[in-house]
Amino acid sequence: MLRRNCLLLFLCFLFEQSSCAPFQSRPGQEWPHSQTGPSAAGSNGGSRGFQRVKRGWVWNQFFVLEEYMGSDPQYVGKLHTDLDKGESSVKYTLSGDGAGTIFTIDQITGDIHALRSLDREEKPYYTLRAQAVDIDTNRPLEPESEFVIKVQDINDNEPKFLEGPYTASVPEMSPVGTYVMKVTATDADDPTYGNSARVVYSILHGQPYFSVDPKTGVIRTALPNMDREVKELYQVLIQAKDMGGQLGGLAGTTTINITLSDVNDNPPRFSKSIFHLRVPESSAVGSAVGRIKAHDLDIGKNAEVEYNIVPGDGGAMFDITTNEHNQEGIIMLKKPLDYETKKAYTFKVEASNAHLDPRFHNFGPFKDTATVKINVLDVDEPPVFSKPSYAMDVYEDTPQGTIIGAVTAQDLDAGNSPVRYSIDWKSDLDSFFDIDPVRGTISTNELLDRESIAQHNISVVATKVNNPVLTSRVAVTVHVLDINEFPPELSMPYETFVCESAKVGQVIQVISARDQDLPQAGQRFSFKSPQEGVKTKNFTVRDFGNNTAGVVTLRGGFKRRSQEIYHLPVVIEDGGLQTLSSTSTLTIRVCGCDTDGSLLTCSAEAIFLPVGLSTGALIAILVCIVILLVIVVLYVGVRRQKKKETLMTSKEDIRDNVIHYDDEGGGEEDTHAFDMGTLRNPKVIKENLFRRDVKPELGLCPRRPIGSQNSADISNFISQRLQEHDGDTSAPPYDSLATYAYEGEGSVAESLSSIESGKGEMEEDYDYLNEWGPRFKTLAGIFGERAESQSDFALISRSQREDKGSQDKMQPLDYL
Repeated sequence: MLRRNCLLLFLCFLFEQSSCAPFQSRPGQEWPHSQTGPSAAGSNGGSRGFQRVKRGWVWNQFFVLEEYMGSDPQYVGKLHTDLDKGESSVKYTLSGDGAGTIFTIDQITGDIHALRSLDREEKPYYTLRAQAVDIDTNRPLEPESEFVIKVQDINDNEPKFLEGPYTASVPEMSPVGTYVMKVTATDADDPTYGNSARVVYSILHGQPYFSVDPKTGVIRTALPNMDREVKELYQVLIQAKDMGGQLGGLAGTTTINITLSDVNDNPPRFSKSIFHLRVPESSAVGSAVGRIKAHDLDIGKNAEVEYNIVPGDGGAMFDITTNEHNQEGIIMLKKPLDYETKKAYTFKVEASNAHLDPRFHNFGPFKDTATVKINVLDVDEPPVFSKPSYAMDVYEDTPQGTIIGAVTAQDLDAGNSPVRYSIDWKSDLDSFFDIDPVRGTISTNELLDRESIAQHNISVVATKVNNPVLTSRVAVTVHVLDINEFPPELSMPYETFVCESAKVGQVIQVISARDQDLPQAGQRFSFKSPQEGVKTKNFTVRDFGNNTAGVVTLRGGFKRRSQEIYHLPVVIEDGGLQTLSSTSTLTIRVCGCDTDGSLLTCSAEAIFLPVGLSTGALIAILVCIVILLVIVVLYVGVRRQKKKETLMTSKEDIRDNVIHYDDEGGGEEDTHAFDMGTLRNPKVIKENLFRRDVKPELGLCPRRPIGSQNSADISNFISQRLQEHDGDTSAPPYDSLATYAYEGEGSVAESLSSIESGKGEMEEDYDYLNEWGPRFKTLAGIFGERAESQSDFALISRSQREDKGSQDKMQPLDYL
């Protein structure tokens, strides 16, 4: 750089005698200029000679080295104008990018220096503006001009792999030159200046397996038939160096992990040629009895193995499938094993790849074969019945103990243990059957009825004697066969009618029959009249041959007035081995019909109704008659109710009707409210006194009271009155109270009235009232409570009902 600057200064000195900048001017620059004084030749004559125009600013670009490490500021260049005469009258100013901070200028000399180290990768150039001004007045001497300071690049950045480390994959067994991947390194230096950014690639580690193109960075395989099963992962170290790979260039490295991907280049192989398996004979069909495996060095779908049993000796008894997780061959039992029948099986199994690669067919067949030997182990098994199920037939009502069949079971093991039989009680809850435990014969234990249970399903259990835990079961179906024990009968009660206008040979009813013995589909019935071969006058039975028959008229002109109902016996026979028959009677009514045979009425009374009345009119007439009858019944009931109410005025029960007067006596001093004489002498009783509780009749004669002048015997008086009342037909039909109003005369005990009774009298015992029955219980209670203050009592008796519907009467007696 120093030599270049000196050369430029020397060239300027040769072409110009004035001062100039050390760099060439920028192309297209419009340079400012000034005129010098006249030449010596023309100065005297005043004539104008040739004048040379000079440039004011002389520069193009300035360059500064990056990463300058000197202690002094780095010199960039010098600014100068032709107006500067060296008299220190011109001052230089600098402005723009980094002026004052990065770049500084000497205002007198115009020298430019860089104050700090610069990095081209951070900023490649700086644009500044310079101007010359008068040092005293600061008046611009020249217009402001712009120039550029470029940072000159040095090789200070090594190439870098921005995306490393890398991962790549290439199929195994690939040929030489197979593309793997491309790597690219980036250099931050200036690619337009020197070789600082020209990168060359090379392999430091990974040979001789891979190679790299020095210019493009493309990596390819360098060896053929690289086997993944030998080595799967390769680590390759790639270097990128600038300066074209020359000595002194900077370098960067990256790592590439290259994996060989699998291809199907290896067949499956069994680890041994013969596999031995042991299987118990009790193994269930469909269960796994063993596992074998063929190993394949490949991975993924290239290692998937298919197993097949080669047709041969024991291949039909077994099957084989592939476990998708570990590629094992699972041998499955296809048919039941029996140690006593066959003790060993041998067959071959072939293992092959499911996905083949045609590029490697020349490597040989991609399959392998192994032999499997299976030994059957003996297991103590339960007995085996000779049949999977049994069916037996028995007629109903077969006597108890009849053998209907037998079952047979056998122990097939080498020990050949005896077998015992039994019936599962859950399948025969009612114990209809029994079984011989040794022979296995099944017999009836109860009488069977097909109509109750037509089929019995029982379970027979066979048990080994030497190992009772081992049992087996078999289903036995017992069909109860029918015997002809029920005679046939009509399927339903028929309501048969014949029209008065019926013709000879007309079918008036189709009948059918039923039988409880057999199902309906298997029945066969025949119908006939009991007088078969004898000519009847009115009807006959015609068998249609399809389990139905018809009732046929033998004449016409039926009249309801002559005979309304006819009875026709029908004989029905079934088709059993032992024919049974029954006779049923059909009731045939003679009815009126329309012209088309539709039923109108079967009532005999309808004959006498006026012709032309419709059914609706007849119904209306019947309804009116019913309404009238209801009205009459209601009227009679109301009249009877009113008559009963006139005979009853009390609110009490009609059987104990007592007339209440609600009169309170004023004592012996009160002679106005009540005639006390009547109580003292029966002679003053009026002759025409009638009973107030009944309505008197006109023809009834008054009853003369019978008195006793001498008070001879009160009993006779009471007996006479009682006879009168018992024979009185005017008495009401319920109990009533009669007061005889008699007081004896000349009694030694004087008056019995409570009014005149003394306080010092002895109390009378009324306990005997309790002995008269429940009807006197209330009276006994009253007199018992008031024994000290009351001496009156009443004796009430009840008359008995007469045998010929006479009215009941109660005749109370009152002793006052």
